[in-house]
Amino acid sequence: MRRLAPEIAMLSVMLVAAQAATAHDFWVQPRDFAAAVGTPIPVTIEVGHGPARQRWSAGIDRIATFSAVGSSGTKDLRAALLPPGGSADANVEFSQSGAYVLVLATNRAASELPAIRFNDYIKAEGIAPAIAARTAAGTTGMPGREVYSRRAKAIVRIGAAGPPQPQVTRPVGLTLEIVPGRDPTAADFDLTLPLTVLFEGRPLAGALVKLNNLDFDARPVATAITDVRGNAVFKVPFKGLWQMNVVWTKPITDPKADFDTVFSSMTFGWSRTAAAGR
Repeated sequence: MRRLAPEIAMLSVMLVAAQAATAHDFWVQPRDFAAAVGTPIPVTIEVGHGPARQRWSAGIDRIATFSAVGSSGTKDLRAALLPPGGSADANVEFSQSGAYVLVLATNRAASELPAIRFNDYIKAEGIAPAIAARTAAGTTGMPGREVYSRRAKAIVRIGAAGPPQPQVTRPVGLTLEIVPGRDPTAADFDLTLPLTVLFEGRPLAGALVKLNNLDFDARPVATAITDVRGNAVFKVPFKGLWQMNVVWTKPITDPKADFDTVFSSMTFGWSRTAAAGR
């Protein structure tokens, strides 16, 4: 895994300082990443990290896609979404064993931050197109205006762990997507996880990817920058609950926004019993 230079690592500290206002991390968290066939799995949608972590409260109307990709294809799960205010945001259940990729995408919302906060945020997240565009235009002293949307995947295993399943390592077509090179739910997974980041279907170079332990997510456990092929490799420290995230943007011409930004995450993990036996 390629480690970040010290000056880039310091950006995570800047992110912590700004997190209460920005709450960029976003992910789908099943209560159980491994379950028996026919067992309901409560799912929550989470945002923020560390002391700013909380349930996402934007509402069902912001969710454009909620589905599951299994060995037999894609199933629409929007009917499994629950009204706000309960203990879960959805309940999912699977009648066949195997690996499933839960997929969630939101529609766009608008955001405007003061210049200092916006500059800190795009540096902390490594969003090179925004940094370059604002520097070239001489607008680093202006508020940052963007429209943004969220993408999230969660990988769950139903029934006993078995051979790797190809649907886990195939893109699902998200605008910004972390595609694992190995199935982390497979019985032979050795905690080495290569990945590719795609933006609009193409490999994305120079993107900052973070690995977070969901039991202690105040700061990333590891970070990497994708190479020219959009690839990076992580060594997962142990069998716990994990989240990876990446953010990217593109400049746009719009009277209300200068950038179209996408936040993307992938979660995976093991049962608490497996984690305790690491």
